[in-house]
Amino acid sequence: MEEMRLQKYLALCGVASRRSSETMIAEGRVTVNGRVVTEMGTKVTGKDTVCVDGKAVKPERNKVYIMINKPVGVLSSTSDDRGRQCVVDLVEGVRERLYPVGRLDYDTSGLLLLTNDGDFTRKLTHPSFEIWKTYEALVKGEINEGNIKRFSEGLVLDDGPTLPALLTVIGHKGDNAIAEVRVREGRNRQVRRMLEAIRHPVIKLKRTGFGPLELGDDLRPGAWRYLTDAEVAMLFKAAGISE
Repeated sequence: MEEMRLQKYLALCGVASRRSSETMIAEGRVTVNGRVVTEMGTKVTGKDTVCVDGKAVKPERNKVYIMINKPVGVLSSTSDDRGRQCVVDLVEGVRERLYPVGRLDYDTSGLLLLTNDGDFTRKLTHPSFEIWKTYEALVKGEINEGNIKRFSEGLVLDDGPTLPALLTVIGHKGDNAIAEVRVREGRNRQVRRMLEAIRHPVIKLKRTGFGPLELGDDLRPGAWRYLTDAEVAMLFKAAGISE
């Protein structure tokens, strides 16, 4: 294997995306040949012994791509120091080390991708690719045309203006509206904050689509399945990845 930067090597091992791998390196969690390395410019080859948190890692030969219907009350993480359930705990019988592609809030359910392909994760979550995410939200009150227009122009949140987003009323439940929300960013609790900004706080939120993928009705909460080759190819195309 050719010499490469440590963060790229960790991504190939399925440890995390390159950006998250850089954080691990900076935190002193990575060793090369028994020595803690914190320099981002460090390069390694297949002859080096690389460990993360004391465990040796090697490039994954078999890339795995999974869709899971994350239930409310499950963390979009690989572990939790408070002992709470994580999405990877729901996937049994898979040998490879899996990591979430982005995240869903603890109190949000729906479509989440898991993989051991770090480059795939990095590109699908990088802001420059503007992958559309689709949500179904039950919100308080009725949504008027003025607020739909505000969404389409982008809103100003406490961390800056958002990109234009799409808001469509698709139903009602009593005095409350059911809306489809489509955004191209992945900020922390963004959909909830956008809806709060137009004074329609979220009662219930579920992600139903990620790029070209749709959750559908067959995958119950907590269930998962492998993506088909065609689905992986569509995601590669959306993220500009050459197969």
